[in-house]
Amino acid sequence: MESLIDSIEINPDKSEYTTLNLGPTHPATHGIFQNVLTMDGEIIVDAVQTVGYIHRAFEKIAEHRPFYQITPLTDRMNYCSSPINNMGWHMTVEKLLGVQTPKRVDYMRVIIMELARISDHLICNSVIGVDVGALTGFTYIFQWREKIYDIYEEICGARLTTNIGRIGGMERDFSKTCLQKIKEFIADYPKALQEFTNLLERNRIFMDRTIGSGPINAERALNYGFTGPNLRAAGVDYDVRVMNPYSSYQDFDFNIPVGINGDTYDRFMVRQQEMWESLKIIKQAFDNLPEGKYFAEVPEFYLPPKQDVYNKMEALIWHFKIVMGEAEVPVGEVYHSVEGGNGELGFYLVSDGGRAAYRLHFRRPCFIYYQAYPEMIKGSTLSDAIVAMSSMNVIAGELDA
Repeated sequence: MESLIDSIEINPDKSEYTTLNLGPTHPATHGIFQNVLTMDGEIIVDAVQTVGYIHRAFEKIAEHRPFYQITPLTDRMNYCSSPINNMGWHMTVEKLLGVQTPKRVDYMRVIIMELARISDHLICNSVIGVDVGALTGFTYIFQWREKIYDIYEEICGARLTTNIGRIGGMERDFSKTCLQKIKEFIADYPKALQEFTNLLERNRIFMDRTIGSGPINAERALNYGFTGPNLRAAGVDYDVRVMNPYSSYQDFDFNIPVGINGDTYDRFMVRQQEMWESLKIIKQAFDNLPEGKYFAEVPEFYLPPKQDVYNKMEALIWHFKIVMGEAEVPVGEVYHSVEGGNGELGFYLVSDGGRAAYRLHFRRPCFIYYQAYPEMIKGSTLSDAIVAMSSMNVIAGELDA
């Protein structure tokens, strides 16, 4: 009778695979999400990602809040560039309400959004450097994020989660101190950005680690629904600011950087070039900042000044009605998108005329392009998987929402 041991087939040519948990709390993932990798030695054979570790049900929470109370939620999506999220939400509601903002509001928003884009990109690119062993660039360039946060703080009193802006405009006009800080940033940041570029762009070690790492071609990127720098790195020049201009972006002259190979190096270079383009936009908006009001004339939706609320009955009534969601909102269905730090950030809003959205969906670029990650890293080494993830700029707050 054949024994159990004798019946076991032995295949000496079969590779021995190892299962490796990359996350959910691994420091190299820069966020709370998990990748279960099947490894053949150092080579990744397969990968399965798991999301939802910090899912906070933002969309459902937002459906139970008045329109004015949504920005603390959008703040916590892509928190590396939270003002863009907030401006996108405000513009979505303004589209539903039919509110036309003054040119000064548009230009102020453009300045803030482009500062946020620079902040987002310098974080992403400096972290790519850290993940290939180049710490100097990170410690040097990161101080400029703090200078951007100083500008935020002067505008709204907050730094990371800004709750910046309002439906219909801004909470207050740019102060002299704020304008001075923006002027200094425009003058000083190019030198720092060039020095950061010199550290990595032609660095032989950096190039060897990033060129060919985590590639994706244009066709596959489009099939997955890529937008933003990750799509442009693959050679597709799609940018919401150009294709569907908002906030007077059609007034500004800027280029759309694109790559060729869709790999880590191209994603790094696209973001580097976009920071230069953002500087151009900020300078144009700053030099041509229109005079006029910093809010639209819509008293039923725009919160009155605090001083008036304290001293005038009409202002107090409007403040109460707006905050409590008692102002009449039209029935309608709208979609509005902006060019976020990671791509097309969209808001799909259905209103039944109630005090809150009947249905609300956030189109989060991270959630869409992260689906391609297993395909991008198969056949590469573990070290390539780390740097490829960094170059995709997967933000856990935006991924899960």
